[in-house]
Amino acid sequence: MFVDSHCHLDKLKLTKSHGIDHVLNEARAAQVEHMLCIGVTLDDFHEMQSIVGSHSEVSFSCGVHPLYVAKHGFNEQGLRDLCKREDVVAVGETGLDYYYDKEHHRIQQDSFACHVDIATTLKKPLIIHTRDARSDTIDILRNGHAERCGGVMHCFTESLEMAEQAMDLGFYISISGIATFANAKELREVVRHIPLERLLIETDSPWLAPVPYRGKENQPGYVQHVAQCVAELKDVGVDEVAATTRHNFYHLFGVQPTPLASES
Repeated sequence: MFVDSHCHLDKLKLTKSHGIDHVLNEARAAQVEHMLCIGVTLDDFHEMQSIVGSHSEVSFSCGVHPLYVAKHGFNEQGLRDLCKREDVVAVGETGLDYYYDKEHHRIQQDSFACHVDIATTLKKPLIIHTRDARSDTIDILRNGHAERCGGVMHCFTESLEMAEQAMDLGFYISISGIATFANAKELREVVRHIPLERLLIETDSPWLAPVPYRGKENQPGYVQHVAQCVAELKDVGVDEVAATTRHNFYHLFGVQPTPLASES
């Protein structure tokens, strides 16, 4: 059975006939037993929770994505209060993105450092988004003593050196459907070198659907294709990838395994 360690269920194009229950039933049919639904703004958190909060196979994080912090603002006390909730198992999505936002580095850095402080205080793991900001990302994690809470570098596309630096701080490396893309040769080489015991798998749905669904809306059920890609790269069985990444997820986030429910 699989765990999707990073998805945005509230961002799916849900309809009356293709609502959240349908999405979760499709995930169950694909042997996905648990999903972590990621918060990207404080304003979105309560709506996200209202959409999927009644489903035991879904856990939540709370944070302000680096690409949203300049536009939506950053309420430190509001974030701290939400992250204290028992149903919030992680802090983030946070981090730095200098690829898409070349103007607001300081705002991103201040927000990121605050997320790290909250995570270490609450002892909840961090969910990190990083792109074209390798040195600053690691520096903020080190300066904030992020090894005290650990976390995951989600949808990882950076260098093996950065992965090793993150793992030295107790972080896991999460692989998305990008690894299945034909132009992802460097990433696949990184995956080959990372111990399976330090990997997670994710969809980042509704984005980045893996081959053979590339270009379509991603779904948590597609995480099995990420697992298959990792298995091929590491020359192990997909069942071993599923079992190890499942164990890694529950160990990191302190979530209890969810018995796979039958379709409703």
